[in-house]
Amino acid sequence: MPTPTYPFTAIVGMSDMRLGLLLNAISPAIGGVLVRGEKGTAKSTAVRALAALLPEIAVVAGCRFSCDPSAPDATCPDGPHGTPQRTARPARMVELPVGTSEDRLVGALDIERALAEGVKAFEPGLLADAHRGVLYVDEVNLLGDHLIDSLLDAAAMGASHVEREGVSVRHSARFLLVGTMNPEEGELRPQLLDRFGLTVEVAASREPDERVEVVRRRLAHDEDPAAFAAKWAAEEDALRERIAAARAMLPRVRLGDGALRRIAAVCAGFEVDGMRGDIVTARTATALAAWAGRTEVTTEDVRQAALLSLPHRRRRNPFDAPGLDEAKLDEILGQFEDEEHEEPEANEANEDDDPDPQGPGPDGPDGDGPDDPNGPGGGRPPHRDQAPVEPPAPQLPPQREDSTATEETTPANHHPQATGTPAPEAPPVAAATPFRTRKFDVPGLGEGAAGRRSRARTAHGRTTGARRPQGALTRLHLAATVQAAAPHQRARGRSGPGLVVRRDDLREAVREGREGNLVLFVVDASGSMAARKRMSAVKGAVLSLLLDAYQRRDKIGMITFRGAGAEVALPPTSSVDTGAARLDRLPTGGRTPLAAGLLRAHEVLRVERLRDPSRRPLLVVVTDGRATGGADPLPRAQQAARLLAGQGVASVVVDCESGPVRLGLAAELGRELRGPVVTLEELRAEHVSALVRTVRADICADRRAA
Repeated sequence: MPTPTYPFTAIVGMSDMRLGLLLNAISPAIGGVLVRGEKGTAKSTAVRALAALLPEIAVVAGCRFSCDPSAPDATCPDGPHGTPQRTARPARMVELPVGTSEDRLVGALDIERALAEGVKAFEPGLLADAHRGVLYVDEVNLLGDHLIDSLLDAAAMGASHVEREGVSVRHSARFLLVGTMNPEEGELRPQLLDRFGLTVEVAASREPDERVEVVRRRLAHDEDPAAFAAKWAAEEDALRERIAAARAMLPRVRLGDGALRRIAAVCAGFEVDGMRGDIVTARTATALAAWAGRTEVTTEDVRQAALLSLPHRRRRNPFDAPGLDEAKLDEILGQFEDEEHEEPEANEANEDDDPDPQGPGPDGPDGDGPDDPNGPGGGRPPHRDQAPVEPPAPQLPPQREDSTATEETTPANHHPQATGTPAPEAPPVAAATPFRTRKFDVPGLGEGAAGRRSRARTAHGRTTGARRPQGALTRLHLAATVQAAAPHQRARGRSGPGLVVRRDDLREAVREGREGNLVLFVVDASGSMAARKRMSAVKGAVLSLLLDAYQRRDKIGMITFRGAGAEVALPPTSSVDTGAARLDRLPTGGRTPLAAGLLRAHEVLRVERLRDPSRRPLLVVVTDGRATGGADPLPRAQQAARLLAGQGVASVVVDCESGPVRLGLAAELGRELRGPVVTLEELRAEHVSALVRTVRADICADRRAA
């Protein structure tokens, strides 16, 4: 007997998440919900509990695509169904693993049967399994872009189209889409965020009593799941009935012109692109009214719907966390207060034309509605106008430096390490305006995760060759397969027009695309950077490179060196916005332990190579090339650079040296690392474009002269 699911009504707190899930259960047309939050906040538990609340569905007996017997899909691959036999089963909750393939998601043709037997046998994928149920994607931000595209296209159209290997299949795929993610592990692209109907932020409670209750209930469930489920059975049944009642009331909810004007004003006020935000907000407000047992959408419904449907759609910078300014929202809605006072009179005049025999009912605004903190949807959502709090930056250890002098103002014969005072620390400066940077990539051909930086063998891209299948055949190279089978036809006794194909003849396509890399920044934060007022420009350059890494789907890490050592300011992660936040708080001051920064980079890359051997690194060293920390600083830095170069680490040196007199130390470092050296000015893509135009003009002039 399977272990009972943790009850939905037993979840403590998390009112936003529970309300967002319930609204989608009432109105699947909302388009699903994305749950963003730290690990261990009951995201997966809530989704699985919701699936247990959904009513049973009637399906056509024997149909692999869960057709509704009252309205079977005319294009169902298992059809036509004629007069179908009915059977009932619970709504499914299908989980999409992070490591799934495109064939497993959308379905695939059985290549071997197609070639050997001449039949088109289609094997349904997870989208077909999830039809009329729940499709749950944990860590949706870690899925490949091509999988997310297929997933969200099916969610938007309510159908999945499979076009490959000469087979065209279409089947219905309507499901409640729920995605969960930890923002610290990377963000979704804005255009993909927009495809989720609602988004909610969750975080563990900081109230001791609430945390105690969470632990108490979890332990009770783990000790005796059946008894725990029986204890909450009455609440679960009541919630299940309320969902069914809200579904039945939904078609009778009236969305008046006043509510539509409020929705339009809010979306316009927050500069929401397109019309999807308006439509989703309208559907959410309607579902909120049905959940509260009302047939009229109110201003509070519009407000609460906007807080759920617009935070991830407002226009924002790539590193800004989703959020909505509630004060601005109230200001926009406040413009309609006079209109709201006039609407009841108009409604009373038309009361006979649109009777509501049930009225608000016991579950209306005075009952267990969304504003009732004790209800399952509990309470008004918390403020979303502030970004999630980032974890504090690592504390830099005390440095034994002079308390007033920086590196460049300290006499050469003075040794500040002997004073016992901490290193001077300049307050963090703001980054200069970011710009579009040159593209740097890792030489050679990799096999890492799909991205947009370096050349790699990938599942998607242009076909460059063929090879024997390594595992299950998923990408047939038809010409190579026929070529391999053709010489053996007489020996195999071929007598007809067909081609006799065996397993050894099958060939799969080798494709070349782009991969994402691990971009590790090593940033000089010493006093030499602050003394010449260069840190703002340096931060602007690093921020620009971070933005480039975000767009190219890289993992990033950051090491800073100053004073007496180097710190891992950001361990390698996919959360580029976290890197931007750490960069913003980066202090400066002290000597320049360049060797320590390079050696720390070597250690970080060694560990990451063990964790993810297929992801190739790109080292970006941002420095003026000075080395003044420790004994024999310059020779040690050169030795560390040669160590990195000897292991084949691709490197780029961003030379931050400025002023009329330049020592060229960054160029020396670049030669040791065997990588290119670019100045802050040359880092700009505009500089490269201008250089290319100049070279082309010179070439044309030379040709005309000849």
